[in-house]
Amino acid sequence: MQRGRIAVLALAIVLAGCSSRPAIPVSDEQTLVMESSVLAAGITAESPSLTLSEIQPSASSTLYNERREPVTIHYRFFWYDVRGLEMHPLEAPRTAVIPANSSVTLYGSANYLGAHKVRLYLYL
Repeated sequence: MQRGRIAVLALAIVLAGCSSRPAIPVSDEQTLVMESSVLAAGITAESPSLTLSEIQPSASSTLYNERREPVTIHYRFFWYDVRGLEMHPLEAPRTAVIPANSSVTLYGSANYLGAHKVRLYLYL
């Protein structure tokens, strides 16, 4: 009897683990997500600043390259509604080249009415 309970509990745990979808674990207040390879490449970034308007919300973030060679970075802005739900369709990923010992400002605009939050995802 005890083995049956343990087997059912183990099966429930395995099924619960299989049903979760892959995601980047972030909190609602985390507006900047950078892969570790971005930091290793010498790139630092400011959290995106959001400008809300009645026409089209926009965001910007400045990235800094602390290395002596240019770095190509990929990025995507994710937009969220007032309830914190991700708005679809997602923007296509974009690419920027940050010159050596310099900075670049990235800009994004929400193509959705009702976007109230933004998150910037950076990767190499």
